[in-house]
Amino acid sequence: MSPTTRRWSVAALLVGTPMVLIGAASLAIYAGIYDIAADEPHSQPVFWLMQMVRDRSIAAHATDAVPVDLSDPKRIASGAVQYEEMCSTCHLARRTRLTPAEQFWVVKHGIKLTGMPSWGVTHDDELLWDIVAFLRKMPELTADEYQALVRSAPKTHEEMMQEMEIHGVHDHGDHGQQ
Repeated sequence: MSPTTRRWSVAALLVGTPMVLIGAASLAIYAGIYDIAADEPHSQPVFWLMQMVRDRSIAAHATDAVPVDLSDPKRIASGAVQYEEMCSTCHLARRTRLTPAEQFWVVKHGIKLTGMPSWGVTHDDELLWDIVAFLRKMPELTADEYQALVRSAPKTHEEMMQEMEIHGVHDHGDHGQQ
């Protein structure tokens, strides 16, 4: 095979292979081959890819400075009330590998296609940090300790939201859901 023929063969392979893969993927998408039903789990490669995209995106964007007072009992109690109102219907207590800055980013910005809303649209950063403070403490709590913490908060969720509205911080409208 001559050098010119070899170069053209390599060029055709380099251009043709991606075009064939894109065409096959497009055909598979158009034909609806991939089952997106919520009652069917993702395949392992798709699940891995989605987790990797989520984890890398959060790590790359979570640059907010972490307040030094995340262990303040008042902040944790405030976060417990916020969690009870905004999060408890979807989430249970569990440990996480996320840093406080990463947790704050997720709570503030939400995650597309997961049902996790962007609470930063309707809540100020202080309230969101309260939620992060609570999230850091939550895995250690029993159900009774959790309920006591919610009851011990100095203000209810609605009182906190009214206070934010009075100060013109955010509109509480639709909880940032898209």
